Amino acid sequence: MASKLRARDIMSGGAHCVGAHESLRDAAKMMRELGVGCLPICGDNNKLMGMITDRDIVVSCCADGIDPATVQAGSLGGRLHWIDAEADATEVLRTMEQQHIKRLPVIDVQGGHQLVGMITEADLAKNLTDEQIAEFATRVYATA
Repeated sequence: MASKLRARDIMSGGAHCVGAHESLRDAAKMMRELGVGCLPICGDNNKLMGMITDRDIVVSCCADGIDPATVQAGSLGGRLHWIDAEADATEVLRTMEQQHIKRLPVIDVQGGHQLVGMITEADLAKNLTDEQIAEFATRVYATA
């Protein structure tokens, strides 16, 4: 049953961080190499401090004519939501639905608050029931 799953069971492991002091150009290259549209931003202590998407780079930098090589990734971190690796699937869904987010970093709280993976819509689709997926899509994509 999906409700017995923990965040660590659902996530894709091996999340790669872009350093807060790396440029948006570096972040974009990393996204291309990894085939992803979002990266966690980690500080000098290797702790999660934000998330950056390909859309962030385009809308907040390129669209304004700013050279992405001159902007640090950490400057676009925005509000951060994450989940404990031991949280159950219901809490994962609730967090993603309430915050209207499609990617959720997973932190091993007991293991020193280290980033251990990411949960994406694809991870949900692989691990949850059709009913849970339908409810998630309705709540995340519904307009007010």
